[in-house]
Amino acid sequence: MERLTGPIGLTVGVYVTTLMLLAPRAAAAGEAAGSPGAPDSALAAGAVALAAAAAQDDPAEPEAPAQASGGGVAEFFSQIAVSGLVDGYYQFAFNEEPPALRSFDVTHNSFTLSQAKIALEKPVSDTSRAGFRVDFHIGDTADIVNSFEPGSDDLKFVEQAYVSYLVPAGSGLKFDFGKFVTPIGGEVIEAAPNYNYSRGILFGYAIPFYHMGARVGYTVNDRFSITGFLVNGWNNVLDNNGGKTAAVSLAFTPADGMSLVQNYMVGAEGDDNSDDLRHMLDTVFSYTLSDQTSFLANFDYGRDSFEGTSDWYGVAASLRHQLNDTWAVAPRYEIFKDDDGWATGQAQTVQSITLTGEHRIRDFITRIEWRSDFSDEPFFADGDALKESQSAIIIAFIYTFASN
Repeated sequence: MERLTGPIGLTVGVYVTTLMLLAPRAAAAGEAAGSPGAPDSALAAGAVALAAAAAQDDPAEPEAPAQASGGGVAEFFSQIAVSGLVDGYYQFAFNEEPPALRSFDVTHNSFTLSQAKIALEKPVSDTSRAGFRVDFHIGDTADIVNSFEPGSDDLKFVEQAYVSYLVPAGSGLKFDFGKFVTPIGGEVIEAAPNYNYSRGILFGYAIPFYHMGARVGYTVNDRFSITGFLVNGWNNVLDNNGGKTAAVSLAFTPADGMSLVQNYMVGAEGDDNSDDLRHMLDTVFSYTLSDQTSFLANFDYGRDSFEGTSDWYGVAASLRHQLNDTWAVAPRYEIFKDDDGWATGQAQTVQSITLTGEHRIRDFITRIEWRSDFSDEPFFADGDALKESQSAIIIAFIYTFASN
């Protein structure tokens, strides 16, 4: 599952200019520092947002804007929420090679545009039951997320695009159809909502990025919700076989400040093979220890029976502590066992230690991060040789915005 980068394919200057023209609207609205533009799956990013809630006022999605008193086109556009971000970084890898086992921070000694993004959304509600969301993005992240797509590159700049309808049943049955980010995992594609800047090994190598299909979610009460999925498979708008993949996601809030999300996904994922199944079991637990400190843990187990049985599994744990109004620190530890080389291309056990320092002033985030990765096999490039470890330091700058 090596992450491959490619040309951006759109003019960055025009895109960033568009984002900056929209930025004053967000600044004038006085948004708190947060994670606008994050995927809206409450079950994917919800655990992260809940765990970070004590540290920052960080809604997973912008609130729906108030409706205009007029009608027609003006009233429709008044309901559209706009959000986005610009994310860039510089990384120095001490092996002086592009670091392995990374998701999006894949360059060495180079200033890099990771992601520039804008999202348009019309949320559903009891008074306006039809809606949609479209997220456009460019940069290395767009290339890497799309690198497994068996179809063309036509949609690689569309991170997600789906229509929604709120069925008037009980507390509301929400139906979505289209391309959407995965509900699986303790981190999300956008850097801002995550505790750390670099995504963990589990995020990049154990789970999918996105799906194409349908999902139906129902909130049973204020403690429990359930979502069902029927999709083409892993990372494929165009299906690679005749089978379909099903998933269920259960979100449980046993106590205030505590969240448990359990995901299970199963389906045939092999090219032109609808019989051999891939299973994915994903658990995300978050807990707010205090007003300043939150904890997040993620467990993943996968098994694929295509071309022989392969297993991979791992655990990640991270902590975020708010030092004061502008500074926070976030350590993370991971261990990932790829016994058959399915995920990393080599049978090995890898561990990762990350320490992130964050400075946040309203919507502008600076992160400085040290990360070291270790394997029980020679795996990391170091000139013409392979070694069992790699370390790198990153400084990243992220600007987020959202309309009211």
